[in-house]
Amino acid sequence: MANLTARGVAAAKPGKHSDGGGLILAVSPTGVKKWVLRYQLAGRRRDMVLGRLEDLPLTQARERAAEARALARQGTDPMDARHIEREVIPTFTQAAARFIRSKRHEWSNPKHARQWVATLKTYARPVVGSKPVDQIGTNDVLGILQPIWTAKPETAKRVQGRIENVLDYASAMKWRDASNPARWRGHLNKLLAAPVKVKRQQNGGTTRHHPAMDYREVPAFMAELRERHSVSALALRFTILTACRTSEVLQAQWREIDLEVATWTVPPERMKARREHRVPLTAAALAILEALPRIEGNSYVFPGARAGRPLSNMALLQIMRGMGYGVGGDRGDFVPHGFRSSFRDWGGEVSSFPNHVCEMALAHVIGDKAEAAYRRGDLFAKRRAMMQEWSDWCARTSATVTAISTRDTRVSETA
Repeated sequence: MANLTARGVAAAKPGKHSDGGGLILAVSPTGVKKWVLRYQLAGRRRDMVLGRLEDLPLTQARERAAEARALARQGTDPMDARHIEREVIPTFTQAAARFIRSKRHEWSNPKHARQWVATLKTYARPVVGSKPVDQIGTNDVLGILQPIWTAKPETAKRVQGRIENVLDYASAMKWRDASNPARWRGHLNKLLAAPVKVKRQQNGGTTRHHPAMDYREVPAFMAELRERHSVSALALRFTILTACRTSEVLQAQWREIDLEVATWTVPPERMKARREHRVPLTAAALAILEALPRIEGNSYVFPGARAGRPLSNMALLQIMRGMGYGVGGDRGDFVPHGFRSSFRDWGGEVSSFPNHVCEMALAHVIGDKAEAAYRRGDLFAKRRAMMQEWSDWCARTSATVTAISTRDTRVSETA
């Protein structure tokens, strides 16, 4: 007679809980729950693990136990029967949970795992969540993606990539064959419109970019910014002078900065290309660092209001909004990330440095594989000279530059 209920199984504490007929739910001290079948064969007691609770709910565990007991009554050891011995194929939701757990420590951004869970829960689970991973086909994947492919192209592409990763993981775990119905190249790209073209159609034939200030207007902006002395204002000035991404600056820690050699070394886990990036620091950048407070217990260069934490991601944008910039701003819709475009335009229009030096300063990945193979250095000496010229440009007086206007150039979101 069955003793357990689905609710009782979910709430089971460490120990052994009988369901009758030799079926036992064993809960480890750490909370891991697995099904064990206790039976006798030729007068000897045997214990066989049927599987974990996450892969084998109560009703299925009872079915497996019944099959095993029938084999034992016939004189066949259930452990020798392949259809009992092999691992139960998990559902898509179960496989996705295992994949996320296996990769969680690899992802540098803690929000990444939460985003994975949220998108798969919202879009994939209603369609294939309870389906065994070996039974998911192209029609299932299209059923997830087609409703959002044109309405939410960026989200849809992320969902496609995440489903592809989960199914590749399932193949590696031998839960399904090597074919992947969510693979883009050579499969879904034949069935769905290219995401880039979908986004361009939505934006009137152009790719959406971050609004950026004309490089000729940056000196006047910097002069105005120097009148502000908050940590956020200092962080924005440092961002402009180093031409780095906002996240790289806000997450900077003092141990990464060598004041004696005027160099900031950003570790690979914080770089978009996952490669270490050395940033030459000019006298103006060093002066900003010297003006910053050193807070005990906070290792971040630009400390935030919360103990032991850096400035928030919105801090630099809020400074610009306070100066009249941003979406709907009366002085222009410019954003902090756009200053990388201002620097890039200055590099091409004003400086005499080659294009690849500017690209290296922006930590862009070299697209040409042959060129990347030959260029093994980081052009640090040339970049130091370039960043000094950029710093000098930013320090120009208002008499030598144009007044700030609402004209803007733009930089791709992939920058």
